[in-house]
Amino acid sequence: MQADDLTVFRDRVGVIGLRESAGLIYRQIADALANAIRDGRLTPGEALPPERELAKVFGVSRITLRHALQDLARQGLLIRTVGRSGGTFVAEPEVERDEKPASSTELVRRQQIAAGARVVSALQREASPVIAAALGIQPGSPVYEIVRLRFAHGRASAQETTYYSAARLPGLLDHRLDGSIYDLLRTQYGEAPERAFEYLEPIVAGAEQAVTLGTDPGVPLLFVERIAYDRSGEPIEFSRDVYRGDRTRTVICSSEAR
Repeated sequence: MQADDLTVFRDRVGVIGLRESAGLIYRQIADALANAIRDGRLTPGEALPPERELAKVFGVSRITLRHALQDLARQGLLIRTVGRSGGTFVAEPEVERDEKPASSTELVRRQQIAAGARVVSALQREASPVIAAALGIQPGSPVYEIVRLRFAHGRASAQETTYYSAARLPGLLDHRLDGSIYDLLRTQYGEAPERAFEYLEPIVAGAEQAVTLGTDPGVPLLFVERIAYDRSGEPIEFSRDVYRGDRTRTVICSSEAR
């Protein structure tokens, strides 16, 4: 990295003189970088200067700098990789999931992340025995299959494959499907999932999944199988979703002590 580039980086981060009296030096460095990440001066996927040059920017040893970078990596703000193309990168924001029956759009909106969904396919098909059992219908009954890609900051974070009974929700495919489907169910059909059961399983990306989610084969993914129920306890939605492991955090809440 050229000297001019380092000066620009220094200005973007807002590096000021580090003071012994202000606490541990590495913490001051970590705080400066964290603030730059959180307010958008450093953007997701951006590469930081090499350690040697970054240490010069802050006027510290590489050991002190490395301590700060490791701290930020533990917080999930930086990703550190090794190898010929390795380095330190600003982490992608995580799409936070919880067990409540909220749609992905709602979960992403809670974090104030610019979210979007792209419909890959939307069609009617016959329910397989597994899909039929999940939706409480007969095998061979017509169902809608909707496949969408979920985005955060313009980058694919999940692929959703969702099934609905065509008899229960006639004409669903005639509506726009790139927004919150739960909002669509509420406003157009008077239906609303009230609770859901989810089965989570860590998997690794196959070749097709890697291409779809913009990652490499073999990287960790999170597979989530979900059945959502309405107020009367009838299943209304069955989904099989795959989330990028490096862009997802799952939060599990318990309503009572065990």
